Amino acid sequence: MSEKSKTEHLKPLRIGIAGLGTVGAALILMLEKNSQQIYRKHGRKIEVVAISARSRSRDRGFDISPYEWHDDPVALAKIPNIDLFVELIGGEDGPALDAVKAALSSGKSVVTANKALLAKHGVELATLAENSGTDLGFEAAVAGGIPIIKTLREGLGAASITRIYGILNGTCNYILSRMGNEEISFEKCLKDAQALGYAEADPEFDVEGFDSAHKLAILSSLCFQTKISSEQVFVEGITAITQADIQVADDLGYAIKLLGISQRSNDGIEQRVHPTLVPKSSAISRVDDVLNAIVIETDHIAQLMLSGPGAGGDATAASVLADILDIARGQNISPLGMPTSELAEYQRAPMQSHKGGYYIRLNVCDVPGALAAITTRLGENGISLKSVIQRPDLDDNDQASASSSQVVNTRTLILITQDIVESRLRKALNQVADDGHTKGAPQVIRIEEF
Repeated sequence: MSEKSKTEHLKPLRIGIAGLGTVGAALILMLEKNSQQIYRKHGRKIEVVAISARSRSRDRGFDISPYEWHDDPVALAKIPNIDLFVELIGGEDGPALDAVKAALSSGKSVVTANKALLAKHGVELATLAENSGTDLGFEAAVAGGIPIIKTLREGLGAASITRIYGILNGTCNYILSRMGNEEISFEKCLKDAQALGYAEADPEFDVEGFDSAHKLAILSSLCFQTKISSEQVFVEGITAITQADIQVADDLGYAIKLLGISQRSNDGIEQRVHPTLVPKSSAISRVDDVLNAIVIETDHIAQLMLSGPGAGGDATAASVLADILDIARGQNISPLGMPTSELAEYQRAPMQSHKGGYYIRLNVCDVPGALAAITTRLGENGISLKSVIQRPDLDDNDQASASSSQVVNTRTLILITQDIVESRLRKALNQVADDGHTKGAPQVIRIEEF
């Protein structure tokens, strides 16, 4: 019997959706608009049976009356007349976790866009899905409309992944792009991002790098067959990036991006999220605004880059729908790419063992011998410099105060290192600070020569 004739005899896939925010509403509108096309292409009808949200009266752009309403998402997850539960509530615990566990335990497959939930409970939920013979789809949890989960689970064949990195947060990419293109401050870019709906009223989760860290932990598990370990990701956000850093990077031929990077090393797996100087000649440096991009490096393929919208109702709903259609076709794959019983324990490579190039911006006291003392300290710790650049245009001294004999002005010094072990650099900079030749904390940004 042909695949078409097989699917023509399938009963409709009945789904319940919990969470009717931007993504949930977009998903229902997408299903309503494309129901006939979906049936013609996939040979099986998708029927929304029941829905749940905080408010029943809110206008979401569609008529809720055809759907069975539930105030409690956990109750919705347990009803017998759905085959698949879609969780779009959000949050790493609470109703989202309870509802997903209830659905899987009662033999229903689950599709979720909840990265925080998966970063904390992904292994537990994947095990529950395996034990109950159900599916757990989460394409929309990482990079919105980019099919990165499907690519990692199904698209690379026998290739062994050596490194994965990318721009995983559209809010941060928007801010850094505008800072670079329009020479405006972080604070102004953040305010505009909030006005446009790209950033939350409390933007800490995005701008401090935690959102990217959750996504990176999920990707690392799929790439390296380890248990998810989001608490082991080294995280730095973008709040300390200034126009001075943007300008100097541009002059040196770099752009600054917030990257999530995961790679194997001799000490384990290194997971890190931080601002990074990347060459302007690299493809990832040209990914701007709210777009995301992910680069996979394998032993078979030097680099494979996927780029596209990382958030937004339609893009995320399209990824949710892709998972629904895979389940409708009976495509059963271990959620984390292999049985959870075969996943290795995560072994963290210490961040201090990281080796690479560094950009360092110092406010150096304008006194004789300060520069020589700094370079001596670096040399004592085995740190070689590619370049030493004085930038008087970036000096920020109060000229009125500078006339006082009690005030020592500072000069902006930029150092670019050769590849070094991070622990050596941190030791040297601590010694420089103790010597009293600088004012304020140094700005340190890692360089990746992609």
